Amino acid sequence: MYKEKWYHSSWFIGLLFAGWFLILPLVPAIILIIQRNKELKKAQRYWEDNEFDKIANIKDELKRLTDEIQLLTSTKEKITSELEEFKPLTDLNITKIQIRETISNLEKEKENLVNKLDDITSLVDISESKQRITNEIDDLSTKKQEIVNEIMKLQENVIELKEELLMQSFGFFESKYNFESSEAYQVKLNEIRKEQKQLVKDKRATDHSLDWTIGSDTKKGREFILDTIKLTIRAFNNECDNVILKVKFNNLEASEKRINKVYEDLNKLTDMQNVSITKQYLNLKIAELYLKYEYEQKKQEEKEEQLAIKEQMREEAKALKELEKAKEKVEKEEKHFEQAIETLKQQLTETNENKQAKLLAKLKELEAQLEETKKNKEDVLFRVQHTRAGYVYIISNIGSFGENVFKIGMTRRLEPMDRVKELGDASVPFTFDVHGMIFSEDAPSLENALHKAFADKKVNKVNERKEFFKVELDEIEDVVKKNHNKTVAFTKLAEAEEFRKSLQLQKELQSLS
Repeated sequence: MYKEKWYHSSWFIGLLFAGWFLILPLVPAIILIIQRNKELKKAQRYWEDNEFDKIANIKDELKRLTDEIQLLTSTKEKITSELEEFKPLTDLNITKIQIRETISNLEKEKENLVNKLDDITSLVDISESKQRITNEIDDLSTKKQEIVNEIMKLQENVIELKEELLMQSFGFFESKYNFESSEAYQVKLNEIRKEQKQLVKDKRATDHSLDWTIGSDTKKGREFILDTIKLTIRAFNNECDNVILKVKFNNLEASEKRINKVYEDLNKLTDMQNVSITKQYLNLKIAELYLKYEYEQKKQEEKEEQLAIKEQMREEAKALKELEKAKEKVEKEEKHFEQAIETLKQQLTETNENKQAKLLAKLKELEAQLEETKKNKEDVLFRVQHTRAGYVYIISNIGSFGENVFKIGMTRRLEPMDRVKELGDASVPFTFDVHGMIFSEDAPSLENALHKAFADKKVNKVNERKEFFKVELDEIEDVVKKNHNKTVAFTKLAEAEEFRKSLQLQKELQSLS
Protein backbone atom coordinates (compact mmCIF):
# COMPACT_ATOMS: atom_id res chain seq x y z
CA MET A 1 0.00 0.00 0.00
CA TYR A 2 1.50 3.34 -1.09
CA LYS A 3 1.89 5.98 1.62
CA GLU A 4 2.62 9.42 0.30
CA LYS A 5 5.59 11.26 1.92
CA TRP A 6 4.83 14.66 3.36
CA TYR A 7 7.30 16.48 1.08
CA HIS A 8 5.60 14.84 -1.96
CA SER A 9 2.24 16.24 -0.94
CA SER A 10 0.48 18.71 -3.25
CA TRP A 11 0.32 21.45 -0.60
CA PHE A 12 4.11 21.37 -0.05
CA ILE A 13 4.99 21.40 -3.75
CA GLY A 14 2.43 24.11 -4.34
CA LEU A 15 4.04 26.16 -1.60
CA LEU A 16 7.42 25.92 -3.37
CA PHE A 17 5.88 26.95 -6.68
CA ALA A 18 4.28 29.92 -4.97
CA GLY A 19 7.80 31.32 -4.61
CA TRP A 20 8.50 31.02 -8.39
CA PHE A 21 9.65 34.64 -8.58
CA LEU A 22 12.60 33.76 -6.30
CA ILE A 23 13.73 31.19 -8.92
CA LEU A 24 15.59 28.96 -6.42
CA PRO A 25 12.46 27.20 -4.94
CA LEU A 26 11.44 26.08 -8.46
CA VAL A 27 14.35 23.66 -8.79
CA PRO A 28 13.50 21.55 -5.66
CA ALA A 29 9.76 21.75 -6.56
CA ILE A 30 10.40 20.23 -9.98
CA ILE A 31 12.68 17.60 -8.47
CA LEU A 32 9.97 16.65 -5.91
CA ILE A 33 7.35 16.30 -8.67
CA ILE A 34 9.69 14.00 -10.60
CA GLN A 35 10.36 11.94 -7.45
CA ARG A 36 6.62 11.74 -6.70
CA ASN A 37 5.89 10.47 -10.22
CA LYS A 38 8.58 7.85 -9.80
CA GLU A 39 6.99 6.71 -6.51
CA LEU A 40 3.55 6.53 -8.20
CA LYS A 41 4.95 4.49 -11.08
CA LYS A 42 6.69 2.20 -8.62
CA ALA A 43 3.44 1.70 -6.68
CA GLN A 44 1.59 1.02 -9.93
CA ARG A 45 4.14 -1.61 -10.95
CA TYR A 46 3.88 -3.14 -7.48
CA TRP A 47 0.09 -3.19 -7.87
CA GLU A 48 0.31 -4.93 -11.25
CA ASP A 49 3.04 -7.38 -10.16
CA ASN A 50 0.96 -8.46 -7.18
CA GLU A 51 -2.23 -8.64 -9.29
CA PHE A 52 -3.99 -5.99 -7.23
CA ASP A 53 -5.83 -5.06 -10.39
CA LYS A 54 -7.65 -8.34 -10.12
CA ILE A 55 -8.51 -7.51 -6.53
CA ALA A 56 -10.30 -4.41 -7.75
CA ASN A 57 -12.75 -6.67 -9.55
CA ILE A 58 -13.74 -8.59 -6.41
CA LYS A 59 -15.29 -5.72 -4.52
CA ASP A 60 -18.68 -7.31 -5.19
CA GLU A 61 -17.28 -10.64 -4.06
CA LEU A 62 -16.12 -9.00 -0.84
CA LYS A 63 -19.61 -7.63 -0.28
CA ARG A 64 -21.07 -11.07 -0.86
CA LEU A 65 -18.56 -12.64 1.52
CA THR A 66 -19.30 -9.95 4.08
CA ASP A 67 -22.99 -10.82 3.85
CA GLU A 68 -22.10 -14.50 4.20
CA ILE A 69 -19.92 -13.71 7.23
CA GLN A 70 -22.82 -11.85 8.80
CA LEU A 71 -25.12 -14.80 7.99
CA LEU A 72 -22.59 -17.22 9.43
CA THR A 73 -22.23 -15.03 12.49
CA SER A 74 -25.96 -15.16 13.08
CA THR A 75 -25.89 -18.90 12.36
CA LYS A 76 -23.03 -19.22 14.83
CA GLU A 77 -25.06 -17.45 17.49
CA LYS A 78 -28.08 -19.64 16.75
CA ILE A 79 -26.01 -22.83 16.85
CA THR A 80 -24.32 -21.67 20.04
CA SER A 81 -27.68 -21.20 21.68
CA GLU A 82 -28.77 -24.61 20.44
CA LEU A 83 -25.60 -26.17 21.78
CA GLU A 84 -26.34 -24.64 25.13
CA GLU A 85 -29.72 -26.38 25.09
CA PHE A 86 -28.16 -29.75 24.16
CA LYS A 87 -25.14 -29.37 26.37
CA PRO A 88 -25.49 -32.80 28.01
CA LEU A 89 -25.23 -34.51 24.64
CA THR A 90 -21.53 -35.46 24.05
CA ASP A 91 -21.90 -36.01 20.31
CA LEU A 92 -22.98 -32.38 19.94
CA ASN A 93 -19.68 -31.22 21.56
CA ILE A 94 -17.76 -32.49 18.55
CA THR A 95 -20.08 -30.57 16.22
CA LYS A 96 -19.64 -27.46 18.34
CA ILE A 97 -15.84 -27.70 18.08
CA GLN A 98 -16.03 -28.13 14.33
CA ILE A 99 -18.33 -25.12 13.99
CA ARG A 100 -15.98 -22.98 16.10
CA GLU A 101 -13.06 -23.95 13.89
CA THR A 102 -15.10 -23.07 10.81
CA ILE A 103 -16.04 -19.72 12.32
CA SER A 104 -12.38 -19.04 13.24
CA ASN A 105 -11.27 -19.77 9.69
CA LEU A 106 -14.00 -17.53 8.32
CA GLU A 107 -12.91 -14.69 10.63
CA LYS A 108 -9.29 -15.03 9.41
CA GLU A 109 -10.49 -14.95 5.81
CA LYS A 110 -12.60 -11.92 6.65
CA GLU A 111 -9.54 -10.14 8.13
CA ASN A 112 -7.45 -10.90 5.01
CA LEU A 113 -10.20 -9.62 2.76
CA VAL A 114 -10.54 -6.43 4.82
CA ASN A 115 -6.77 -5.80 4.51
CA LYS A 116 -6.91 -6.35 0.76
CA LEU A 117 -9.88 -3.99 0.56
CA ASP A 118 -7.83 -1.30 2.36
CA ASP A 119 -4.99 -1.80 -0.13
CA ILE A 120 -7.41 -1.54 -3.04
CA THR A 121 -8.90 1.66 -1.62
CA SER A 122 -5.38 3.11 -1.21
CA LEU A 123 -4.47 2.19 -4.80
CA VAL A 124 -7.69 3.78 -6.07
CA ASP A 125 -6.70 6.98 -4.22
CA ILE A 126 -3.21 6.71 -5.74
CA SER A 127 -4.69 6.43 -9.22
CA GLU A 128 -6.74 9.56 -8.65
CA SER A 129 -3.67 11.37 -7.22
CA LYS A 130 -1.63 10.22 -10.22
CA GLN A 131 -4.11 11.75 -12.63
CA ARG A 132 -4.21 14.97 -10.64
CA ILE A 133 -0.39 15.16 -10.50
CA THR A 134 -0.18 14.41 -14.23
CA ASN A 135 -2.39 17.38 -14.88
CA GLU A 136 -0.27 19.51 -12.53
CA ILE A 137 2.91 18.39 -14.31
CA ASP A 138 1.42 19.32 -17.67
CA ASP A 139 0.60 22.77 -16.31
CA LEU A 140 4.02 23.19 -14.75
CA SER A 141 5.98 21.96 -17.78
CA THR A 142 5.14 25.12 -19.66
CA LYS A 143 6.09 27.28 -16.69
CA LYS A 144 9.28 25.24 -16.22
CA GLN A 145 10.41 25.89 -19.79
CA GLU A 146 9.77 29.61 -19.40
CA ILE A 147 11.69 29.67 -16.12
CA VAL A 148 14.56 27.61 -17.59
CA ASN A 149 14.88 30.08 -20.45
CA GLU A 150 14.93 32.98 -18.00
CA ILE A 151 17.48 31.20 -15.79
CA MET A 152 19.75 30.60 -18.81
CA LYS A 153 19.67 34.29 -19.65
CA LEU A 154 20.41 35.23 -16.04
CA GLN A 155 23.24 32.68 -15.85
CA GLU A 156 24.86 34.19 -18.93
CA ASN A 157 24.81 37.59 -17.24
CA VAL A 158 26.12 36.11 -13.98
CA ILE A 159 28.98 34.33 -15.79
CA GLU A 160 30.01 37.57 -17.49
CA LEU A 161 29.91 39.44 -14.17
CA LYS A 162 31.87 36.68 -12.39
CA GLU A 163 34.56 36.69 -15.09
CA GLU A 164 34.86 40.47 -14.84
CA LEU A 165 35.08 40.32 -11.03
CA LEU A 166 37.61 37.49 -11.21
CA MET A 167 39.84 39.47 -13.54
CA GLN A 168 39.59 42.49 -11.24
CA SER A 169 40.38 40.31 -8.19
CA PHE A 170 43.68 39.42 -9.89
CA GLY A 171 44.40 43.01 -10.81
CA PHE A 172 43.54 42.57 -14.51
CA PHE A 173 41.43 45.59 -15.33
CA GLU A 174 41.61 47.98 -18.23
CA SER A 175 43.42 51.08 -17.12
CA LYS A 176 41.55 54.29 -17.94
CA TYR A 177 44.49 56.71 -17.98
CA ASN A 178 47.85 54.90 -18.43
CA PHE A 179 49.99 57.84 -17.31
CA GLU A 180 53.74 57.29 -17.29
CA SER A 181 54.38 58.46 -13.74
CA SER A 182 52.69 59.02 -10.40
CA GLU A 183 53.35 62.75 -10.81
CA ALA A 184 51.14 62.78 -13.92
CA TYR A 185 48.39 61.06 -11.96
CA GLN A 186 48.78 63.59 -9.14
CA VAL A 187 48.44 66.48 -11.59
CA LYS A 188 45.30 64.95 -13.09
CA LEU A 189 43.86 64.32 -9.61
CA ASN A 190 44.42 67.96 -8.70
CA GLU A 191 42.66 69.02 -11.91
CA ILE A 192 39.65 66.79 -11.17
CA ARG A 193 39.37 68.07 -7.60
CA LYS A 194 39.71 71.65 -8.84
CA GLU A 195 36.81 71.05 -11.26
CA GLN A 196 34.71 69.69 -8.40
CA LYS A 197 35.39 72.75 -6.27
CA GLN A 198 34.54 75.06 -9.16
CA LEU A 199 31.20 73.29 -9.73
CA VAL A 200 30.36 73.69 -6.03
CA LYS A 201 31.45 77.32 -6.07
CA ASP A 202 29.33 78.06 -9.17
CA LYS A 203 26.40 76.15 -7.63
CA ARG A 204 26.47 73.74 -10.59
CA ALA A 205 27.16 70.63 -8.51
CA THR A 206 23.40 70.27 -7.99
CA ASP A 207 20.23 70.78 -9.92
CA HIS A 208 17.93 72.95 -7.77
CA SER A 209 15.51 75.80 -7.63
CA LEU A 210 15.75 78.66 -5.13
CA ASP A 211 12.09 79.59 -5.60
CA TRP A 212 11.03 78.10 -2.31
CA THR A 213 8.92 79.62 0.47
CA ILE A 214 8.43 78.63 4.08
CA GLY A 215 5.03 79.95 4.99
CA SER A 216 5.08 83.13 2.98
CA ASP A 217 8.77 83.91 3.64
CA THR A 218 10.81 83.48 0.42
CA LYS A 219 14.07 84.43 2.20
CA LYS A 220 13.77 81.55 4.65
CA GLY A 221 12.83 79.25 1.79
CA ARG A 222 15.94 80.28 -0.16
CA GLU A 223 18.15 79.75 2.93
CA PHE A 224 16.52 76.35 3.44
CA ILE A 225 17.37 75.23 -0.11
CA LEU A 226 20.95 76.53 0.17
CA ASP A 227 21.40 74.63 3.45
CA THR A 228 19.97 71.50 1.82
CA ILE A 229 22.45 71.85 -1.07
CA LYS A 230 25.33 72.30 1.36
CA LEU A 231 24.34 69.26 3.46
CA THR A 232 23.78 67.10 0.36
CA ILE A 233 27.16 67.93 -1.18
CA ARG A 234 28.90 67.52 2.16
CA ALA A 235 27.30 64.09 2.70
CA PHE A 236 28.14 63.01 -0.84
CA ASN A 237 31.75 64.20 -0.55
CA ASN A 238 32.24 62.46 2.81
CA GLU A 239 30.85 59.17 1.49
CA CYS A 240 32.93 59.39 -1.69
CA ASP A 241 36.11 60.27 0.21
CA ASN A 242 35.59 57.27 2.47
CA VAL A 243 35.12 54.96 -0.54
CA ILE A 244 38.07 56.41 -2.47
CA LEU A 245 40.33 56.11 0.57
CA LYS A 246 39.65 52.36 0.83
CA VAL A 247 39.72 51.45 -2.87
CA LYS A 248 41.81 48.36 -3.70
CA PHE A 249 42.31 46.00 -6.64
CA ASN A 250 39.58 43.63 -5.38
CA ASN A 251 36.86 46.22 -4.64
CA LEU A 252 37.25 48.70 -7.49
CA GLU A 253 33.96 47.92 -9.21
CA ALA A 254 32.15 47.62 -5.88
CA SER A 255 33.49 51.07 -4.94
CA GLU A 256 32.08 52.59 -8.13
CA LYS A 257 28.71 50.95 -7.41
CA ARG A 258 28.85 52.32 -3.86
CA ILE A 259 29.34 55.89 -5.14
CA ASN A 260 26.43 55.46 -7.58
CA LYS A 261 24.26 54.08 -4.75
CA VAL A 262 25.05 57.06 -2.52
CA TYR A 263 24.26 59.38 -5.43
CA GLU A 264 20.84 57.75 -5.95
CA ASP A 265 20.00 57.60 -2.22
CA LEU A 266 20.85 61.26 -1.58
CA ASN A 267 18.86 62.39 -4.62
CA LYS A 268 15.85 60.45 -3.33
CA LEU A 269 16.16 62.05 0.11
CA THR A 270 16.19 65.57 -1.35
CA ASP A 271 13.58 64.91 -4.02
CA MET A 272 10.92 66.82 -2.05
CA GLN A 273 13.13 69.91 -2.08
CA ASN A 274 13.84 69.53 -5.83
CA VAL A 275 17.56 69.27 -5.07
CA SER A 276 19.71 66.63 -6.82
CA ILE A 277 23.42 66.09 -7.42
CA THR A 278 24.29 66.50 -11.10
CA LYS A 279 25.57 63.70 -13.31
CA GLN A 280 28.62 65.84 -14.09
CA TYR A 281 29.59 66.00 -10.41
CA LEU A 282 29.05 62.23 -10.04
CA ASN A 283 31.28 61.51 -13.06
CA LEU A 284 34.05 63.65 -11.58
CA LYS A 285 33.90 61.60 -8.36
CA ILE A 286 34.08 58.32 -10.30
CA ALA A 287 37.01 59.70 -12.30
CA GLU A 288 38.69 60.61 -9.01
CA LEU A 289 38.12 57.04 -7.78
CA TYR A 290 39.90 55.47 -10.76
CA LEU A 291 42.64 58.09 -10.78
CA LYS A 292 43.31 57.53 -7.08
CA TYR A 293 43.47 53.75 -7.59
CA GLU A 294 45.81 53.99 -10.59
CA TYR A 295 47.87 56.62 -8.77
CA GLU A 296 48.46 54.28 -5.82
CA GLN A 297 49.25 51.42 -8.23
CA LYS A 298 51.77 53.55 -10.07
CA LYS A 299 53.35 54.69 -6.79
CA GLN A 300 53.75 51.04 -5.76
CA GLU A 301 55.29 50.19 -9.15
CA GLU A 302 57.72 53.09 -8.83
CA LYS A 303 58.60 52.03 -5.30
CA GLU A 304 59.35 48.49 -6.46
CA GLU A 305 61.32 49.88 -9.39
CA GLN A 306 63.36 52.07 -7.06
CA LEU A 307 64.04 49.08 -4.81
CA ALA A 308 65.17 47.10 -7.87
CA ILE A 309 67.43 49.96 -8.95
CA LYS A 310 68.91 50.23 -5.46
CA GLU A 311 69.48 46.48 -5.42
CA GLN A 312 71.16 46.72 -8.82
CA MET A 313 73.30 49.61 -7.59
CA ARG A 314 74.35 47.61 -4.53
CA GLU A 315 75.18 44.68 -6.79
CA GLU A 316 77.16 46.96 -9.10
CA ALA A 317 78.99 48.49 -6.15
CA LYS A 318 79.94 45.06 -4.83
CA ALA A 319 81.11 43.99 -8.27
CA LEU A 320 83.15 47.18 -8.72
CA LYS A 321 84.69 46.78 -5.27
CA GLU A 322 85.64 43.21 -6.09
CA LEU A 323 87.17 44.30 -9.41
CA GLU A 324 89.20 47.05 -7.71
CA LYS A 325 90.49 44.59 -5.13
CA ALA A 326 91.28 42.06 -7.83
CA LYS A 327 93.06 44.76 -9.85
CA GLU A 328 95.21 45.77 -6.86
CA LYS A 329 95.97 42.14 -6.16
CA VAL A 330 97.10 41.24 -9.69
CA GLU A 331 99.13 44.44 -10.00
CA LYS A 332 100.84 43.63 -6.70
CA GLU A 333 101.48 40.06 -7.85
CA GLU A 334 102.77 41.28 -11.20
CA LYS A 335 105.19 43.66 -9.50
CA HIS A 336 106.29 40.91 -7.11
CA PHE A 337 107.01 38.44 -9.92
CA GLU A 338 108.82 41.09 -12.00
CA GLN A 339 111.05 41.97 -9.04
CA ALA A 340 111.68 38.28 -8.33
CA ILE A 341 112.59 37.63 -11.99
CA GLU A 342 114.90 40.66 -12.04
CA THR A 343 116.61 39.41 -8.89
CA LEU A 344 117.10 35.91 -10.37
CA LYS A 345 118.54 37.35 -13.58
CA GLN A 346 121.02 39.35 -11.51
CA GLN A 347 121.94 36.19 -9.57
CA LEU A 348 122.50 34.28 -12.82
CA THR A 349 125.24 36.69 -13.83
CA GLU A 350 126.96 36.35 -10.48
CA THR A 351 126.76 32.60 -9.82
CA ASN A 352 128.69 29.64 -11.18
CA GLU A 353 127.45 27.12 -13.73
CA ASN A 354 126.50 24.48 -11.09
CA LYS A 355 123.85 26.76 -9.49
CA GLN A 356 122.65 28.32 -12.74
CA ALA A 357 120.50 25.28 -13.67
CA LYS A 358 118.40 25.62 -10.49
CA LEU A 359 118.11 29.35 -10.95
CA LEU A 360 117.01 28.94 -14.57
CA ALA A 361 114.30 26.45 -13.53
CA LYS A 362 113.12 28.86 -10.88
CA LEU A 363 113.22 31.72 -13.39
CA LYS A 364 111.12 29.74 -15.85
CA GLU A 365 108.54 29.03 -13.13
CA LEU A 366 108.37 32.71 -12.13
CA GLU A 367 108.00 33.80 -15.77
CA ALA A 368 105.08 31.36 -16.17
CA GLN A 369 103.45 32.76 -13.03
CA LEU A 370 104.03 36.28 -14.28
CA GLU A 371 102.41 35.40 -17.60
CA GLU A 372 99.37 33.96 -15.76
CA THR A 373 99.18 37.08 -13.59
CA LYS A 374 99.31 39.35 -16.63
CA LYS A 375 96.51 37.35 -18.22
CA ASN A 376 94.42 37.74 -15.04
CA LYS A 377 95.22 41.42 -15.01
CA GLU A 378 94.00 41.77 -18.58
CA ASP A 379 90.75 40.01 -17.64
CA VAL A 380 90.23 42.28 -14.63
CA LEU A 381 91.05 45.44 -16.62
CA PHE A 382 88.65 44.28 -19.33
CA ARG A 383 85.90 43.82 -16.72
CA VAL A 384 86.64 47.25 -15.22
CA GLN A 385 86.54 48.95 -18.61
CA HIS A 386 83.60 46.99 -19.99
CA THR A 387 80.76 47.51 -17.53
CA ARG A 388 78.43 45.20 -19.46
CA ALA A 389 80.63 42.16 -19.03
CA GLY A 390 79.40 39.62 -16.51
CA TYR A 391 77.75 36.27 -15.91
CA VAL A 392 74.24 35.15 -16.80
CA TYR A 393 73.16 32.38 -14.44
CA ILE A 394 70.41 29.76 -14.75
CA ILE A 395 69.51 28.33 -11.33
CA SER A 396 66.69 26.29 -9.80
CA ASN A 397 65.29 25.50 -6.37
CA ILE A 398 63.11 22.39 -6.58
CA GLY A 399 62.31 22.36 -2.87
CA SER A 400 61.04 25.94 -2.98
CA PHE A 401 59.47 26.29 -6.44
CA GLY A 402 59.08 22.79 -7.91
CA GLU A 403 60.33 21.14 -11.09
CA ASN A 404 61.25 23.11 -14.26
CA VAL A 405 61.13 26.52 -12.57
CA PHE A 406 64.33 28.46 -13.30
CA LYS A 407 65.61 31.88 -12.28
CA ILE A 408 67.51 33.61 -15.09
CA GLY A 409 69.59 36.49 -13.77
CA MET A 410 72.83 38.40 -14.26
CA THR A 411 75.76 39.43 -12.06
CA ARG A 412 79.02 41.31 -12.65
CA ARG A 413 80.75 39.72 -9.67
CA LEU A 414 84.20 38.20 -10.26
CA GLU A 415 82.96 35.19 -8.34
CA PRO A 416 79.33 34.74 -9.53
CA MET A 417 78.65 31.99 -7.00
CA ASP A 418 78.72 34.65 -4.29
CA ARG A 419 75.53 36.09 -5.82
CA VAL A 420 73.91 32.63 -6.04
CA LYS A 421 74.67 32.02 -2.37
CA GLU A 422 73.10 35.37 -1.45
CA LEU A 423 69.90 34.41 -3.31
CA GLY A 424 69.72 31.17 -1.33
CA ASP A 425 69.72 32.91 2.05
CA ALA A 426 66.99 32.74 4.71
CA SER A 427 64.27 33.91 2.30
CA VAL A 428 64.01 30.40 0.78
CA PRO A 429 64.09 27.05 2.62
CA PHE A 430 66.71 25.45 0.34
CA THR A 431 69.81 26.57 -1.57
CA PHE A 432 69.81 27.08 -5.33
CA ASP A 433 71.33 24.63 -7.82
CA VAL A 434 73.32 26.06 -10.76
CA HIS A 435 72.44 24.67 -14.20
CA GLY A 436 74.40 27.17 -16.26
CA MET A 437 76.92 29.98 -15.63
CA ILE A 438 77.60 31.93 -18.84
CA PHE A 439 80.26 34.65 -19.10
CA SER A 440 79.34 37.28 -21.69
CA GLU A 441 80.91 40.55 -22.76
CA ASP A 442 77.33 41.89 -22.95
CA ALA A 443 75.59 40.05 -20.10
CA PRO A 444 72.54 42.40 -19.92
CA SER A 445 71.75 41.76 -23.61
CA LEU A 446 71.98 37.99 -23.18
CA GLU A 447 69.82 38.13 -20.06
CA ASN A 448 67.27 40.34 -21.85
CA ALA A 449 67.16 37.96 -24.84
CA LEU A 450 66.39 35.03 -22.53
CA HIS A 451 63.71 37.01 -20.67
CA LYS A 452 62.02 38.01 -23.92
CA ALA A 453 62.16 34.47 -25.30
CA PHE A 454 60.31 33.10 -22.27
CA ALA A 455 58.06 36.09 -21.49
CA ASP A 456 54.94 33.94 -21.90
CA LYS A 457 56.35 31.42 -19.41
CA LYS A 458 56.94 33.84 -16.55
CA VAL A 459 55.74 32.52 -13.20
CA ASN A 460 54.75 36.04 -12.08
CA LYS A 461 53.00 37.61 -15.06
CA VAL A 462 52.26 40.89 -13.26
CA ASN A 463 55.65 41.94 -11.87
CA GLU A 464 58.15 42.12 -14.74
CA ARG A 465 61.09 42.27 -12.30
CA LYS A 466 60.56 38.70 -11.10
CA GLU A 467 62.93 36.47 -13.07
CA PHE A 468 61.36 33.02 -12.57
CA PHE A 469 60.22 30.99 -15.58
CA LYS A 470 58.32 27.71 -15.93
CA VAL A 471 60.28 26.22 -18.83
CA GLU A 472 62.29 23.17 -19.88
CA LEU A 473 66.07 23.48 -19.50
CA ASP A 474 66.55 22.29 -23.10
CA GLU A 475 64.58 25.32 -24.31
CA ILE A 476 66.87 27.65 -22.34
CA GLU A 477 69.92 25.91 -23.80
CA ASP A 478 68.61 26.40 -27.37
CA VAL A 479 68.06 30.15 -26.84
CA VAL A 480 71.51 30.54 -25.26
CA LYS A 481 73.13 28.89 -28.29
CA LYS A 482 71.31 31.29 -30.61
CA ASN A 483 72.44 34.37 -28.63
CA HIS A 484 75.90 33.30 -27.42
CA ASN A 485 78.76 32.29 -29.68
CA LYS A 486 80.71 30.23 -27.13
CA THR A 487 80.16 26.69 -25.91
CA VAL A 488 78.29 26.50 -22.61
CA ALA A 489 78.01 23.40 -20.43
CA PHE A 490 74.60 22.89 -18.77
CA THR A 491 73.97 20.71 -15.74
CA LYS A 492 70.71 18.87 -16.42
CA LEU A 493 70.11 17.26 -13.02
CA ALA A 494 69.43 19.46 -10.01
CA GLU A 495 71.37 18.09 -7.05
CA ALA A 496 68.97 19.60 -4.48
CA GLU A 497 70.86 17.83 -1.72
CA GLU A 498 69.12 19.43 1.26
CA PHE A 499 65.67 18.96 -0.30
CA ARG A 500 66.22 15.28 -1.13
CA LYS A 501 67.67 14.57 2.32
CA SER A 502 64.65 16.29 3.89
CA LEU A 503 62.32 14.04 1.88
CA GLN A 504 64.24 10.95 3.00
CA LEU A 505 64.07 11.99 6.66
CA GLN A 506 60.35 12.64 6.29
CA LYS A 507 59.82 9.12 4.92
CA GLU A 508 61.82 7.61 7.78
CA LEU A 509 59.79 9.53 10.36
CA GLN A 510 56.53 8.39 8.74
CA SER A 511 57.66 4.76 8.74
CA LEU A 512 58.47 4.97 12.47
CA SER A 513 55.12 6.53 13.39
